[in-house]
Amino acid sequence: MDLKQAGSSLDSLISSFNTRIAELQELVIARNMYPASSVTDLSAIDAALKGMELQVQTIKDRLHEETEAIPKAKKLIAASLRQQKKLQSMSVYAPSYLPERTTTLNLDADRGSVPQASRQQPHLESSKFEEPAALPKEKKGRGSPPLWFITAGELDSLSSYMRGRLTLEKVNAAIHDMATYAEANAQLVAAPKKKLAENLWERALELRDIATTEAIKGKHFFLETDMKGPSLKLDNTGKAILTVLRHLGRISETRIGHHRVIILLKPQ
Repeated sequence: MDLKQAGSSLDSLISSFNTRIAELQELVIARNMYPASSVTDLSAIDAALKGMELQVQTIKDRLHEETEAIPKAKKLIAASLRQQKKLQSMSVYAPSYLPERTTTLNLDADRGSVPQASRQQPHLESSKFEEPAALPKEKKGRGSPPLWFITAGELDSLSSYMRGRLTLEKVNAAIHDMATYAEANAQLVAAPKKKLAENLWERALELRDIATTEAIKGKHFFLETDMKGPSLKLDNTGKAILTVLRHLGRISETRIGHHRVIILLKPQ
C-alpha cells in the first residue's frame, strides 16, 4: 500500500465516523425532549463515542508506523534482488552434480599379514622385499586433487560433433571420479609399506615409479585402467569425455611403459 492509498483509506474511515457521530447527535437532540428518561442512553452513547475515538487514534498510529516502514522494506527488497543476481551468476559456474568426495582405497586392509616361511627366514624377506627409499618431498606438496568442473558456457563452446550427447552433469561427474582416482593413487604413493596390504604393495611400487618421472613429478594423475566408474568408465562415453576435457585443458595424457597416464591440469 503506498502513501496515497493509505491516506485515501484513512479519509474514508474518518468520513464514516463523522457521519455516524452526526447521526448520534441528531438522536441525542431528539431524545433531549425527554431528558428524564434519556440520561442512561446518553451515558452509553458517550462511552461509545470515546471508544470510537480511541479506535480511530489506534488506526492512525498503525498507519503511521506502516508508512515509516515502507522505505526500509524497499531497501530490503533491493538488497535481496542484488543478492539474487549474485547467486544466479555464481550458479553458472557451479555444477549441478556435486557429490561428496569419497576414496575407495582401504590402506589398512589385511595389514601386516606375513607368511610363516618369511618369519623363519627374515634375511630372505629383507633381500626380496626391500622397501625403496621414500620419495623426495615436493616443495609445495600435491595437496588434495583439484576439482576444476567445467561450466555450461565451456560445454556449449564445443562443436556439436565433439559434444555429442554429453551433458554438463555427466562431464562434471567424471571430473569428480578423476579426482577420486588421483587421490587414491597419491595415498598409495605416499604410504609406507607397513600401512599397505600385501595385495597393494606391487601396485604402490608401480605408481611410485610413474610418479617420479619428469612428466608426472608433483602432479595429480591416474591410469586409464583406473576408469571403473561410477561415472567415468573405459567405454565410448568415457573416451568422449576425455576428449572434451583434453580440449578444454583439464587433462593431458602421456604414456609411461605400458600405461596410459592421465594428468589433471589447472584450466588456463
